[in-house]
Amino acid sequence: MNIEYEKDNKERIPFEHYLEEYRKLDPLEVSSRTGIPYDKEQQCFTIRLMQKSYRISWPEFTVTREDKEDGQYAALKTETAAKIFVIRFLVRGVSSQPAGNYLTYREVPWGEVYFRQFQGRCIMRLAFSYGSKLDQFKAQMEKAGARELKIGDAAYEFEFINNHFVRFILWAGDDEFPPSAQILFSDNFPLSFEAEDLAVVGDISIGTLKKI
Repeated sequence: MNIEYEKDNKERIPFEHYLEEYRKLDPLEVSSRTGIPYDKEQQCFTIRLMQKSYRISWPEFTVTREDKEDGQYAALKTETAAKIFVIRFLVRGVSSQPAGNYLTYREVPWGEVYFRQFQGRCIMRLAFSYGSKLDQFKAQMEKAGARELKIGDAAYEFEFINNHFVRFILWAGDDEFPPSAQILFSDNFPLSFEAEDLAVVGDISIGTLKKI
């Protein structure tokens, strides 16, 4: 597989490492453990990311859209971080259903330790990107297929990866207070992902909104 790497090796080198892990997987074991469908004849997994469905070949990790007519931005086709995230799920994840509760970043294991970085990297980025542009935020979230919630000044829920849901909540700024935001994760995220993974979830999600 030919991959266009960025000049920065921070993504390239980990991706090569995870590709090696991916190639060593037993795809039937992965499917049983994660609940991700695997087609033995086509030799590919079917996975959802940011509410788009993809086929991922094994062992090559070639990504194709299930909807051939969809020309919208697709993170898993273009972003190395998204590819690494999916491989990490296939390597370490487990099948789970959310129980209906949502967690702040601080509530996930090690979230308190890394909260300051997550706040700047994701929460403040969301707030200052869209806190004064609620109409744009709503339009982009709906274009992404998210479900509107009656929380804050604008809020949406979307499936980030199979059965793992994220909520973006915004409060508009005014003359006295700056805009603010919150990002919540369905309560099954900690079963398969670590705190550092959730920062990647925020990056990919906000990046997708900006590129739709």
